[in-house]
Amino acid sequence: MMVEPLIAIGKITTTHGHRGEVRVYPLTDFPERFQRLGKVYVQKEDMRELHVERARFHKQFVIVKFKEINDMNEALQLKDYLIKINRSEVVPLPEGHYYIFQLVGSEVYSDKGEFLGELVDVHRTGSNDVYVVQNPDTGEEILIPALKDVVKKIDLEENKLVVELLPGLRE
Repeated sequence: MMVEPLIAIGKITTTHGHRGEVRVYPLTDFPERFQRLGKVYVQKEDMRELHVERARFHKQFVIVKFKEINDMNEALQLKDYLIKINRSEVVPLPEGHYYIFQLVGSEVYSDKGEFLGELVDVHRTGSNDVYVVQNPDTGEEILIPALKDVVKKIDLEENKLVVELLPGLRE
């Protein structure tokens, strides 16, 4: 049986109040999703399945009450745990937009057909994301701006990106 990959959508930072609520730092562009969650997984070294009873917003945090957690001491044990959901439960994005987890691991080729490496990370900057591409043979690392002028094709089925290398991107 294949286990579906889990995606982190929040990190429990501390308790909130004395009735078992936790304060969650959202790791998602859709924090409102916490109000629609049922079953989630919390993971640090171990993993537990919990059920969201309710969620509300407080400053930049989401205050979550799990059905199984009923006092502050139980809630404190969840500090630094990640809240994860099944990959199939992510919020669908508009066409032409992708989650980082969908892109990392993709092979990257130039528009001339040259293998440049594997997309190993995505740096989020203020204006646009930057793809970190590393060649597994040479160790060469190229930073590629995630712009329509540069990224010509993203094929999730083939796990492949095609980019046009602008002058100066490669030293």
